[in-house]
Amino acid sequence: MYAKFRDLGSAQKLFDEMSVRDVRTWTVLVSGFARIGLFRVGLDHFSRMIVLGVWPNGFTLSSVFKCCSSGGLVRNGKAIHGWILKNGFGLDAVLRNSITDFYVKCEELDCAKKLLEFNEDVDTVLCNIMIGANLQSGHVVNSLDLFRRMSTKDVATWNTVLSGLMRNGFDRMALEILYEMVKEQACFNNFTYTIALSLVTSLSMLEIGAQIHARLIRLRFYDNEYIRSSLIDMYSKCGAIDKASLVFKQLPLGLSQKQRSKINRETTIMDTVSWSSMVSGYAQNGRFKEAIDMFCSMIREGIGADKYILTTIVSVCADYGLLDFGEQMHGLVHKTGHKLDLVLCSSLVDMYSKCGSLGNARIIFNQTATRNTVLWTAIINGYAFHGLGREAVRLFELMIEDDIQPNEITFVAVLTACSHAGLVDEGRRYFKAMKEDYNIKPGVEHFTCMVDLFGRAGHLDEIKNFINENELSHLSSVWRVYLSSCRLHKNYDMGKWVSEKLLELEPFDAEPYVLLSNMCGTSNKWEESARVWNLMQKKGVRKHPGQSWIQYN
Repeated sequence: MYAKFRDLGSAQKLFDEMSVRDVRTWTVLVSGFARIGLFRVGLDHFSRMIVLGVWPNGFTLSSVFKCCSSGGLVRNGKAIHGWILKNGFGLDAVLRNSITDFYVKCEELDCAKKLLEFNEDVDTVLCNIMIGANLQSGHVVNSLDLFRRMSTKDVATWNTVLSGLMRNGFDRMALEILYEMVKEQACFNNFTYTIALSLVTSLSMLEIGAQIHARLIRLRFYDNEYIRSSLIDMYSKCGAIDKASLVFKQLPLGLSQKQRSKINRETTIMDTVSWSSMVSGYAQNGRFKEAIDMFCSMIREGIGADKYILTTIVSVCADYGLLDFGEQMHGLVHKTGHKLDLVLCSSLVDMYSKCGSLGNARIIFNQTATRNTVLWTAIINGYAFHGLGREAVRLFELMIEDDIQPNEITFVAVLTACSHAGLVDEGRRYFKAMKEDYNIKPGVEHFTCMVDLFGRAGHLDEIKNFINENELSHLSSVWRVYLSSCRLHKNYDMGKWVSEKLLELEPFDAEPYVLLSNMCGTSNKWEESARVWNLMQKKGVRKHPGQSWIQYN
């Protein structure tokens, strides 16, 4: 009783007063110390027990191996395994699984594999442990081979394989396993449905997600809050935000005060997850007003805002320039007592930068003692965004001096900074370093930044060579930037050639026509400008009108 209530002081005192202690008494004490994390104390009691001649049972040894695996005591665990073999102690299924679990958690997979090979009567639990271990280490082929050889598979087996394949990036293979699971009429549990919904979300398979939803309703799994949150997330990420809203509205909101008082803390936590999923769903689908309205309703309902949802709303404020609301979110973070972790700090820096308050962004950055790649990238991008290229480059150099590894997004920011500041040589050097020093393969954004860098500096012929050398003629974004550069430097002949290339890729995009027409007007070629507009009308290409908006109340 004392051990289960984690009062090991009283348990130890009572134990010391006993004149006779059997194996059950010792086992209770060892397992009690294992439960509260005093692993070495548990092992010391096991050693005393052996010295005093008390023979352990399977439960005792399972608790001992738990101490070794949780405490990372590899040598101790191996020594105890050796003692078991030396003394001819019989290994039942529970003890064998405990030993395997110890080797797996201590990353001694070879030992775990040998243990599996030397046992003919391998049970499902042991196979599940080995499959999970192989998937954790990225050995997908080994895990699938063991999975196929299993005669009996329980729901934990299927769940382990599905989640492990997804974790290793084999989503299509996981989908095939899911189909196989349905075909064999294997039992699904809540965790299976959560994995399945996560899988169809990553593959953007809305139709299959809807089928899973229908099955959940039929089998009365629908009331589970974890599954409901997964459904909201699936519909949101597949672009069906209205269906996500229908799922969300089935939450128990219309309860009386007396009924609400009966809801325990766990339910409140789950409500928070569902609300967070809905808010982030609106944000992901570009419906920022609904995201903010939903967040405000959440606060009025008295549901606590966690760091995840606060970060989401701060990101919405950044994307739509809502400085006032972003400042309120910053205040709410302090008011609710949340500590500013790196994720939230990075979001606040990004928000203040994009909303024009670069000073506040720098204050948050300076106040953050520990900085990672994301935070550095946010502040560098902020200065690049405001055209302060030299300061952005200086921050990038400080980041390198701090031994922080830049990523592909960092290089987009620093190349943008070089472009805005006219630092052509620095831009070339960083582009080369990205490939050679950091092994980052350039993407469309990096190529576009380089074309913009050359274009702003007037190196139009160099752009042509750059496109040919890197085989970029299929990228419309590159040609679009090239055309803007031709207009900037009033190079009509080259601009006409570039626009023809761009129209080959996007014949119904209005932007190339408009840029070419404006370039003709700048060069006083009004007849040519009119010809471009006529060509647009004949092809049915329409220019979307520009829009401006202000925040009111």
